[in-house]
Amino acid sequence: MTCEAKLTIGLIMKKIGLFFGSFNPIHIGHLILANYILENSDMNELWFVVSPQNPFKEKKSLLKDHNRLEMVELAIRNYPSMRASNVEFGLPTPSYTIDTLTYLKEKHPDYSFSLIMGEDNLQNLHKWKNADILIKNHHIIVYPRISNEENYKSEISQHENISLIKAPVIELSATEIRNMIKEGKNVRPMLPPEVFDYLDGSSFYKS
Repeated sequence: MTCEAKLTIGLIMKKIGLFFGSFNPIHIGHLILANYILENSDMNELWFVVSPQNPFKEKKSLLKDHNRLEMVELAIRNYPSMRASNVEFGLPTPSYTIDTLTYLKEKHPDYSFSLIMGEDNLQNLHKWKNADILIKNHHIIVYPRISNEENYKSEISQHENISLIKAPVIELSATEIRNMIKEGKNVRPMLPPEVFDYLDGSSFYKS
């Protein structure tokens, strides 16, 4: 084996899982899932890719991009294999996953990127931009959601680049958490302590 071949093999060994979401706010369900995937796969790191606010669809309940990114950073500061990514903040909107993956691959040619998604998103993957290219060129890790077994074992799930994992099903809802905060209810058990303190000391989601 040539030195160049050995170098190439070494470069592609760093495996990154990409977990996309608005994280509005990030909650313990996200962390439980991320930790499970890291502990039960050969990934080196997992990146939380915070999706930017669509400038054409203002949503009062969606915090500013930097606030949601800051909450992710606070939530994962004790998890050395997790990262918070703002990569989509500087990309054209609306954000398409295939475009983000293309950009990341160009910026980090020595990394191998896998996409992490829920089973519900897998069922609609054929509607995504350039879905065939996405599936062909990237490994996709699919975690279960509350759904019937027949859907979870659909035809697309049999693709060689798609891996189904039996991660814990944590059906916490960010929408429910926001509503509870607005109603003055206790959401401490649902959030990482740092995120709870961040929100508790602010007016976010309270009106």
